[in-house]
Amino acid sequence: MTFPTWAMAGFWGLVSGSALLLGAAIGYYAHVPQRLIAAIMAFGSGVLISTLSLELMEEAFEKGGFNATAIGFVSGALIFTLANWLLARHGAKHRKRSGHHQHVERKAVKAGKTENSEPGDDNSMAMAIGALLDGIPESIVIGLSLLAGGAVSTVAVVAIFMSNLPEGLSSAAGMKKAGRSARYVLLLWGSIALVSGVASLLGYTVFSNFSPQVVSATTAIAAGAILAMLADTMIPEAFAVAHNFTGLITVLGFLASFFLSKMVE
Repeated sequence: MTFPTWAMAGFWGLVSGSALLLGAAIGYYAHVPQRLIAAIMAFGSGVLISTLSLELMEEAFEKGGFNATAIGFVSGALIFTLANWLLARHGAKHRKRSGHHQHVERKAVKAGKTENSEPGDDNSMAMAIGALLDGIPESIVIGLSLLAGGAVSTVAVVAIFMSNLPEGLSSAAGMKKAGRSARYVLLLWGSIALVSGVASLLGYTVFSNFSPQVVSATTAIAAGAILAMLADTMIPEAFAVAHNFTGLITVLGFLASFFLSKMVE
């Protein structure tokens, strides 16, 4: 039985997004050492850097040329940076941290000691929007990868799955220390996993009739947003705990993704 391409886009987006829920469950219920969490985040960062460098940017350049790729890449970084700055002002600055940062931040928001907060406020909505901000660009990439020839990019799916796992793991561990209930954490990340499937579906269906330049720019926007996310959230969290080993572990993640890309050629 052959499934329509749009259904495959949604399916693979859901598969990659499910790693967020899996990681969140592990992070909440298992006592994973912070050093191990940091190492996994560094490895996942390397995987994503390799994928956006060797897959996304190359694909964007081949389809739309340098101008569309460059404009999209910088625009994606600007969009993420602005959105991330706004979320930080509303109490979601440390949404990826596995330590007690989320607990301190949540207490500050409730006490009205942060910008744009009043006593009694909670940062639940900012946390949820932050999770969406981090996950949607990656999922759209999967849908866009199907536009090339009707087959999903295995490297993209594996890379996003491998990076989503530590994202969910680290964030859920921090949420637990901040006093979040298991219901809140699992519903949040379960919802993001579903949205990942929808985002991948939209990435295919919405852009299937657009010009190569538009697809190129959109792919580059996603790549720019992903790289900005790595620099602003995942790598700092990894370095805060793994310290001098962060670079080495990130390189190993890059190499693993590079090897995978060559194996599927």
